[in-house]
Amino acid sequence: MTVESEHRNHTLVVTVENKAGVLARVASLFARRAFNIKSLAVAPTDDEGLSRISIVVDGASAPLEQVVNQLNKLINVVHIQDLQPGHAVERELMLVTVTVEPDHRDDIVEKLDRAGGKVMSVGIDAMMLSLVGAPDRIDAFEDFLRPYGILDLQRTGRVALANLDEPID
Repeated sequence: MTVESEHRNHTLVVTVENKAGVLARVASLFARRAFNIKSLAVAPTDDEGLSRISIVVDGASAPLEQVVNQLNKLINVVHIQDLQPGHAVERELMLVTVTVEPDHRDDIVEKLDRAGGKVMSVGIDAMMLSLVGAPDRIDAFEDFLRPYGILDLQRTGRVALANLDEPID
C-alpha cells in the first residue's frame, strides 16, 4: 500500500450497543451509500453492554464528515472517534500457510523471528505462520512470502486505539 493511498484512508472507532443486528445496520449504512470499507473489526469492550467497531474507510469513496454524520444517525451508536494518521496505534493479525521446501525454512523462520512472528504448524512441504503488527509490516511480510507460494491466508481487520499523551516507560 502506498503512502498516498494510506493517507486517504480514515480509521474510525465506533462504540455501539452490544445488541443483535447493530453490526448489520452499520455495514448496511456503508453499502447503501457506496462507501468503501477497507477493513472492519468488531469485538466486545470491557463493558459487556458495548462493542467497539474499527472501520478503515476509503476517503476517496466518501467524505469523512458524511460518514460520521450517517453513523451518528444510527440509534445504537454511542461514540465515534476519528483516529488521525500518526496519532493512533493500529495492529492486525495474519495467519498464513505457505509452501516451503525444507531447505528454505531457515530463511523464512529467520525473517519471521525478526518480525516478531511465530511458527504455528509445520508440515512436509508447508508451514503455518502467525504475525501481529502494523498493517504495513503485515503487507511487507505477505509480499515476502508470495514467491514461496501462499496456500491459505487470513488477515483480521485493523484494530486501533488513540495514542496516549504520555509515553509508556
